[in-house]
Amino acid sequence: MKKVTMQQIADHLGVSKFVVSKALSGKGGVSEQTRERVIQAASQLGYFNQKNGYMKNIIPSGTALPAPAGKQSVLVLMPNIRFQNKESLYWGRLLEGISRELEALELGMIIVSDPRGDNFLSVLNPDGILGMIGVGQIATPFLLEVHRFGLPIVLVDHEDPLIPSDTVFANNVDGMARLTNHLIGLGHRKLHFLGSLTFSRSFRDRWIGYRSALEENGLTPQSLGDPMLELEGVDTGAYGNMLREWLERQQATGELPTALVCANDSIAMHACSVLGEIGLHVPGDVAVSGFDNIDDAARQTPAMTTINVPKESLGQRAVRKLLERLAQPDAPREKIMISVEAVYRDSTAEPRRKVE
Repeated sequence: MKKVTMQQIADHLGVSKFVVSKALSGKGGVSEQTRERVIQAASQLGYFNQKNGYMKNIIPSGTALPAPAGKQSVLVLMPNIRFQNKESLYWGRLLEGISRELEALELGMIIVSDPRGDNFLSVLNPDGILGMIGVGQIATPFLLEVHRFGLPIVLVDHEDPLIPSDTVFANNVDGMARLTNHLIGLGHRKLHFLGSLTFSRSFRDRWIGYRSALEENGLTPQSLGDPMLELEGVDTGAYGNMLREWLERQQATGELPTALVCANDSIAMHACSVLGEIGLHVPGDVAVSGFDNIDDAARQTPAMTTINVPKESLGQRAVRKLLERLAQPDAPREKIMISVEAVYRDSTAEPRRKVE
């Protein structure tokens, strides 16, 4: 395969090689828009997929695990510290899995949240870092900074379209399809999905699973552009008024769904609260389901039907994949799917209202 050079990227974009070099090296001197154009072009031309000057610090194939001496820490990158932290009901459990696996291997963990500046990694001394595990949504420039230092990357619950890496996901599509089929089996024909398709890859995959289950049963899912697919502030609950107004409107027009299929447990619990505020009973008037099986889902009344995501296992598998990548740097990159299980509780039941 012919090597892709910075000059080729520059010619492709009609800019100088100097601009491309600055953009790919993480240095200043270029606008964010130009940097994004360079990253996009480099990816399209295959620059990141080849062995180049960035790829260093890789353990030769066949090296025994765990990691060699002198590289005793793994960087865990988590932007958006307000919601993705050790105290969060979802991410906290995932971090526990990463921490437990690293401790068993006698490796350290450095957590970086919301990194600032282009060269955040150099402050941490990358020569002492084994590799990186990215948790949740990670911006491409930060991943590029890690890639630039030649560190292997494993992403959990996220997939970057430009930067090559191994990924670990829960099987969101199958899990949501299974849950949706359960609701259809109970007799529900007027279902509605609540979430935000731009919030995360997992949310989009859950929508795909929901939509496929409806279509396979001859039902028509809501169309793209529906406001309930564009909830704002899903991590803060800022969509509360929007959801309330929508539910009241649906009730007034006789179009109230018999089941709300929510992209995660937090949205589902919030939906139950709003339904109660407007005088509707769960599951009698409207069945509600969630996803993730956070601890609060079982504690609330009624207890939430959901999909159990083995959060600790996601973190543990990410650590093992990182070490596998170090031992076999040339092996094909993998997208690992962890199985999920449905948990049926009291928030779902047969529809009380007759539906056509």
